[in-house]
Amino acid sequence: MRKYAIIVAGGKGLRMGGDIPKQFIPVKGKPVLMRTLEAFYAYDDSISLILVLPEAQQEYWKRLCTDYGFTLPHQIATGGETRFHSVKNGLSLAGNEGLVAVHDGVRPFVSQAVIASCFAAAAEKGAAIPVTEVVETLRCLKGNGESETVARGSYRLVQTPQVFSASLLKQAYEQAYVPSFTDDASVVEAFGHPVCLVDGNRENIKLTTPFDLKVAEMLA
Repeated sequence: MRKYAIIVAGGKGLRMGGDIPKQFIPVKGKPVLMRTLEAFYAYDDSISLILVLPEAQQEYWKRLCTDYGFTLPHQIATGGETRFHSVKNGLSLAGNEGLVAVHDGVRPFVSQAVIASCFAAAAEKGAAIPVTEVVETLRCLKGNGESETVARGSYRLVQTPQVFSASLLKQAYEQAYVPSFTDDASVVEAFGHPVCLVDGNRENIKLTTPFDLKVAEMLA
């Protein structure tokens, strides 16, 4: 079955506090985004990689590939106004059959086992996402300064890659955008299709803050 991986990398990295977008910051001598693409290539070297970047960053990415001798085959799609529009643009480069994974470009430490589990579950059920258990105590804000503890066992933290039947995902993305579409699972659920949960890996963190980069240096 044909497999695609859409790697979404449109962030400006403002919370990192630097001038370089977070997806391009080197971790142990290699830009984050290259590590992310390599994770999927290591899982299956026949996978079709689609990288979604803002138009203004594409030349910089090409220079980085030259500077680092990065030669993994991939296509580039132009990012949109929101993540929803960026994924939709990436889908235009994927076929109508097979399976499509959508992954955050700044999650370079996803395990091959998690990628494989998501593809296997999506092949059976059409839609699968990786999640991890909540280990902290959770409180729900009720307004007026009040809050209450909620049962953390009823919640899960959502990661990527989120993997879907290509035809299902393309149909779901024909819906009009609404702000509640915060990830691909929310788009597919709004289309009326249930989403299967699989176990993620704790190391699959989203690099967002300077602290995350310190953790990344230890994980790389």
